[in-house]
Amino acid sequence: MTTSAKILPLVKDPERLEKSLKQIPQEPGVYFMKDENDRILYIGKSKKLRSRVSSYFRDSQRLSDRINMMVRQIIDIEFIVTDTEAEALAFEANLVKQHQPYFNVLLKDDKKYPYILITWSEDYPRIFITRNRRIAKEKDRYYGPFVDSGLLRTTLRLAKRLFPLRQRPQPLFKDRTCLNYDIGRCPGVCQGLITPEEYRKTIEKIAMVFQGRTEELIEILTENMQKAAEELNFEVAARIRDQIEGIKSLNAAQKVSLPNDSISRDAIAQAADEQHACIQLFQIRAGRLVGRLGFIAEAKSGTAGAILQRVLEEHYQNAESVEIPTEILVQHELPDSEMLAHYLSDRKGRKVSIIAPQRQSKAELIEMVERNAKYELERTQKTSDRNNQALQDLANILDLPDLPHRIEGYDISHIQGSNAVASQVVFIDGLPAKQHYRHYKIKNPTVTAGHSDDFASLAEVIQRRFRKYAKTSATEISAIENTDSDWPDLIMIDGGKGQLSAVVAVLQEMNLLEDLRVVSLAKQREEIFLPGESLPLETDPEQPGVQLLRRLRDEAHRFAVTFHRQQRSDKMRRSRLEEIPGLGFQRQKQLLAHFHSIDYIREASVKQLAEVPGIGMRLAQQIYDYFHPQN
Repeated sequence: MTTSAKILPLVKDPERLEKSLKQIPQEPGVYFMKDENDRILYIGKSKKLRSRVSSYFRDSQRLSDRINMMVRQIIDIEFIVTDTEAEALAFEANLVKQHQPYFNVLLKDDKKYPYILITWSEDYPRIFITRNRRIAKEKDRYYGPFVDSGLLRTTLRLAKRLFPLRQRPQPLFKDRTCLNYDIGRCPGVCQGLITPEEYRKTIEKIAMVFQGRTEELIEILTENMQKAAEELNFEVAARIRDQIEGIKSLNAAQKVSLPNDSISRDAIAQAADEQHACIQLFQIRAGRLVGRLGFIAEAKSGTAGAILQRVLEEHYQNAESVEIPTEILVQHELPDSEMLAHYLSDRKGRKVSIIAPQRQSKAELIEMVERNAKYELERTQKTSDRNNQALQDLANILDLPDLPHRIEGYDISHIQGSNAVASQVVFIDGLPAKQHYRHYKIKNPTVTAGHSDDFASLAEVIQRRFRKYAKTSATEISAIENTDSDWPDLIMIDGGKGQLSAVVAVLQEMNLLEDLRVVSLAKQREEIFLPGESLPLETDPEQPGVQLLRRLRDEAHRFAVTFHRQQRSDKMRRSRLEEIPGLGFQRQKQLLAHFHSIDYIREASVKQLAEVPGIGMRLAQQIYDYFHPQN
């Protein structure tokens, strides 16, 4: 259903809350939490739906800050009943993949651990390292997260050396291969010298490494090597032999002694303080440690066993069936281990056992995993302490009532007014939150090449950022501050008193100045200016709070400059095409999408130009004549 914006959240409407809870049965199933815009905030599962949903509204003190924020936004609750909890888990996994609700991530997305991303959605998949899990298409696959980024990069470099892969995002030449093909590093993707089907087979072999299936991959390669040798194709056999040796070298020093080396198993343990729970998951295949994955959860999100269970659920929901081991060792008993084991067994097609070992080698393995989790917790605590110290110092400097949770930084970038753009970067609890970054193209008609106006540009950006709140009452603003994660606790402008005054003026016009805390940071002396104050605050450029603002300012500058260069590059590419009669903006885009650069367009023949959709022979001849006037 689509709710009106005037409907109160359920937590503030006890009568409607009670009616909603009574409608939910005590059966297994999946529940949906929705906000005023009918967006799904959270999808969960339970063997007793009513009891689970009611728990969110009973005692807010027991909920984490993140879940408390979600509860304050719930307008409606929907549910789907299933026959069993295992069925609900499978149903929940599919729904979460489909809708990707914001509050469904138990594990903090702090960009700490890297992933491997393989773009299976493309004909010729790419493989690279990323720290952002929200950019891929439906068919693309993530592997990880991996704790040891150095080993991960080494593994990827070795894979690119052992297997012929596409080495460049764009081809170096239009009509011929580059040196990578000549030395056997690339199979000639740019010229179509390998079919998508054959290329995907190569990528599938590399994916097996990041799935922990190295022994299985070695068996397949060994069979291929023997077959090539029998066919007297000794060059191919030698290449496969080198691949096998390279893969073996990855795990040569990672032997873990266990009684049955033939069993694939995962071992999971955690270490926690009052705030964080650091979880480590060791992937052991044929007695070798082939992967070490790391996760961070909020300590208040559940008991130790419940956190481990949720981590395992989220991890295996995103894994392929071949990645699921036949044995999972856990540090604590799981609340619903039978249900999870049944779900994983169905997915794998054979029995999966979940064991909490108490003695001998398996218990020693869990102790080793727990020690690694404690080291990760210590590192997390140090980072958290530094951030808290900086936030506390900043709150003292600016006399803020609370620590600033969300800080936004703004900057302008241009060259004498040309291609003017702005950046909005966001720090959450002192850390960059790149999923919230935004950039703006300056639309002010007075800002043109040869005439820049940073004051007007900043005023325009702030007006566009907060215009949806312009006619909001003070009472509604107070509610937004408590419920809307998009509302900043502090705004930092890159500049001095002039830039700050321009922003203050536009916020006054929107009646928002009293509700938003705004400061500026001048570059030369790292001085902080407040609205209405002629002199900067007395601060030390090296104190933690000022350093935090400097990091925010530098990130805003970097993001603005990067976007400006991109816009300038695009304009330079199109500027020459704009001089060709009959070549409009859409056809320019089609040409650049097909040839990727002006140089390739210049080298193309009339026939090749005419192959581009929307470019006929007549226009193709005009384009060719423009680049070859001597002919």
